[in-house]
Amino acid sequence: MTSEQFKEIKDRVDALQNYLKIEDKKLKIKELENITLEPNFWDNPERAQSTLKQISSLKVWTESFDKVKGLLDDLELAMDFFKSNEMTEKELEEYYQKTLKALEELEFKNMLSEEEDAMSCVLNINAGSGGTESQDWAAMLMRMYIMYAEKHGYKVSVIDEQPGDVAGIKSVSLEIEGPFAYGYLKSENGVHRLVRISPFDANAKRHTSFASVFVYPLVNEDIQIEINPADLEWDTFRASGAGGQHVNRTESAVRVKHIPTGIVVECQQERSQHQNRDKALKLLQSRLYALEVEKRMAEKAKLESTKKKIEWGSQIRNYVFHPYKLVKDLRTDVETSNVQAVMDGELDDFIKAYLMEFGSKN
Repeated sequence: MTSEQFKEIKDRVDALQNYLKIEDKKLKIKELENITLEPNFWDNPERAQSTLKQISSLKVWTESFDKVKGLLDDLELAMDFFKSNEMTEKELEEYYQKTLKALEELEFKNMLSEEEDAMSCVLNINAGSGGTESQDWAAMLMRMYIMYAEKHGYKVSVIDEQPGDVAGIKSVSLEIEGPFAYGYLKSENGVHRLVRISPFDANAKRHTSFASVFVYPLVNEDIQIEINPADLEWDTFRASGAGGQHVNRTESAVRVKHIPTGIVVECQQERSQHQNRDKALKLLQSRLYALEVEKRMAEKAKLESTKKKIEWGSQIRNYVFHPYKLVKDLRTDVETSNVQAVMDGELDDFIKAYLMEFGSKN
């Protein structure tokens, strides 16, 4: 590591401190923490939970920055040791790389600065035309996203699943809970194309299959989405899938249609109809919120005409299993021949490239 490199990394840390308004965030945290010490703090549980969430959200940034700043201080000390021959060049380089990695992670997270980016999300997968082949592909994508979520410490639950006729799934809705789940997974919106030798074809012919992925933020109690009950059309049905006799005997699953927009949401995640109604209403609120996000994205795309067009629902990635192995993102041109790693949830390179190109901050 050179003196110029140290100066560059220090300037980047200083710039982030100013841009992220770290000192203002720390003052706000102190102010909110003082509120939690008030004797009547828990008299209003909803307000209390909202305050704690604000503190947690702010600490995501302050603690990440403090970590980078601490590593920078260690690096500066290591430079002094190196100059006095008390540290080897290799050891100094290790300090530098560790600091640089943490800084780049914080700069990367800074691109997730829209209000919805920090939220949990719902990820819908729908098999395209093609019957069993496409339905099997949809199930493969479901496994891929579950593995991605688990590797990043997110909680995954199945809200609604429609099994395929022979194999795979026709559709599935996954709730993925954790900080910045939507911010990262919004890059997966679009059509995913698979090329492979079909295991369902006795003649071992090559098949092309499609499945669509739609990701939207899961709104929390801090965001109020007003819905007129008169605009809702409710229906109940028997849940499918695992669940034993309870599933077969009761109409616990619910379906709600928002008449003005035509949005339909189904939920069979919970055991009682009442719980599923509450969940379906929350998902509908999230879908309506996502509509506003989509409108904002469309306006942003018009303003940033020099960038590639961003459209929800357009083909975004090819997964080729035969005649060669390749996964290629058509928006960023990022590709890899390690197909198995991708199908095991290793999506970080694709997500990072997308955010670097289409992220809201430079």
